[in-house]
Amino acid sequence: LSKVELRVSCKHLLDRDTLNKSDPCVLLLMQSQGQWMEVDRSEVIKSNLNPVFAKIFTVDYYFEEVQKLRFEVYDSHGHTGVGTHDDDFLGGTECTVGQIVAQKRVTKPLFLKYGKFAGKSTITIISEEISGNNGYVELAFRAKKLDDKDLFSKSDPFLEIYRIDDDRSEQLVYRTEVVKNNLSPIWEPFKVSLNSLCSCEEKRKLRCVVWDYDSRGKHDFIGEFFTTFEEMQKAMGENKVQWDCMNPKYKIKKRNYKNSGVVVLLDLKIHRVYSFLDYIMGGCQIHFTVAIDFTASNGDPRNSCSLHYINPYQPNEYLKALVAVGEICQDYDSDKKFSALGFGARIPPKYEVSHDFAINFNPDNDECEGIQGVVESYQSCLPKIQLYGPTNVAPIISKVARVAADEEQTKEASQYFILLILTDGVVTDMADTREAIVRASSLPMSIIIVGVGNADFTDMQILDGDDGVLRSPKGEPVLRDIVQFVPFR
Repeated sequence: LSKVELRVSCKHLLDRDTLNKSDPCVLLLMQSQGQWMEVDRSEVIKSNLNPVFAKIFTVDYYFEEVQKLRFEVYDSHGHTGVGTHDDDFLGGTECTVGQIVAQKRVTKPLFLKYGKFAGKSTITIISEEISGNNGYVELAFRAKKLDDKDLFSKSDPFLEIYRIDDDRSEQLVYRTEVVKNNLSPIWEPFKVSLNSLCSCEEKRKLRCVVWDYDSRGKHDFIGEFFTTFEEMQKAMGENKVQWDCMNPKYKIKKRNYKNSGVVVLLDLKIHRVYSFLDYIMGGCQIHFTVAIDFTASNGDPRNSCSLHYINPYQPNEYLKALVAVGEICQDYDSDKKFSALGFGARIPPKYEVSHDFAINFNPDNDECEGIQGVVESYQSCLPKIQLYGPTNVAPIISKVARVAADEEQTKEASQYFILLILTDGVVTDMADTREAIVRASSLPMSIIIVGVGNADFTDMQILDGDDGVLRSPKGEPVLRDIVQFVPFR
C-alpha cells in the first residue's frame, strides 16, 4: 500500500468578512459508497486570501481504484462547526487521487454552489509519495590500528551496526564477517535497506561496535563509536569518513588514551528502488490499448443472449469491462487518446478475417478520444462486421510489443504500455501467444486480460502464470510476470 501526502494552498479567495479578510480552512472529503465523508481538515489561517496551509493530508493510494476527493474551503468564524453555514463557503473542487499523483501539482478553480465560479479563486494541491522502503545503501568499512586483544596472535575483528529506536532500544542492523589475525581489517562491502538502517531518518543515531571474535562466543569488546546516516553520506564520491573507536573504560583509566583504533567508511552508494508512483510522478505516460474479441462464440449481437448484444437501455458485458478498466487508466494518459483494436471478425470491404483491425476503421490512426470515444467506435463498428474466428491473440500482443520496443530504445522510461484484452475465453493460438508474451516480458508493457461471460478460462489462468512461471513453447521463461487475468464480475 502506498501513502501519499497532499499539501494545499489557495489564491484569490473570496473575502467574506466586513472588517478584515477571510480566515480560511480547508476540509478534505473522500467519496465512499457514493457518500462524501470528511477525512481531515487544515488549520485556520487568520485574515489571508492567499493561504499556504501547514497541514499535510495523508491518504492511502490504490492505483486500481478511482478515488474521488473533494476539497472545500470555508471562512472560519472560530466556531467548532466549520462547514455548517452556507455563507461561510468560499468554494470547492473535485478531483481523483490518480490525477494528483499523475500531475504531481494540480491547480483548479474553486466553484460555489450550482457550478458558479468563486471569482478568481484557485486551489493548488501538491502530492508526494511516502515510500516506506525507498532504497538500499551499500557501505564499505575498514579499520586501522585496532587494539590487540590476543596473547599469541592478533585480534580477529568484526563490526556490528545498531539502530537506536525512539524507545532507546537497539536493533542490530548488520554484522560483518570476521577478518582473522588482522589489526587493520578491510571488511566486505554490504547492502542494507534505508528502512532497516535508520527507518529512513537520516539523523537517527547509530551505534557501531568492533569486537575481537572468540569461537566460544565470548567476544572481546575493542571499541565503539556513534554516527548517523547523514554523517555517513559524507563518504560519497572520493571522500572518506573516519571515527575514533573508543573503549569508555580505557578512557577513564588511561591518562593519555587516544583511541582503540580508527574505523573508516571507504565508500557509500545509495541504490534507490523506484516504486510505480516514482515513475508516474517522474512524468511517465501510460498508453492504453484495448483489444476486443469479435469471435462468433460471443453470439449474434442481435440476440439478447449475446455478450455483444447492443441493448439500448444498458451497456453489455464488454462495455462494462471496458469502462471499468479504462476509467482507472485514463487519469495517467495525458492525451486521453486510446488505441482500440478488434480481433476475430470479418471486416469490410472484402470481409476477410482480421486479428488486429482498428475498430474506428482508420488503419493509419486507431486512436479514439477518451473512453467515450472507444465506446462510440465499438457501437458503430458492431453492425458493420461479421463475428467469426479463430481467437488469435498473439498478433495484437506483438503489435503493442513493437511500439514498446521502440520506446525501450530511447532508455528514457517515459512511456509505459498497457494492453487490455477483453475476451470470452478459449485462445486458439496458445503456443504463439505464449511466445509473444515471453518476448514482450522484457519490454515496458503489461497485459490485462478480462474474461467476459461464463466460458472456460483455464487458458487465461495459464497465461497469467500465477500457478508457476509461464514459458514459451521452447521452454524459455518470462523475464517478469506481465500478464494479469481477471474474470469480469
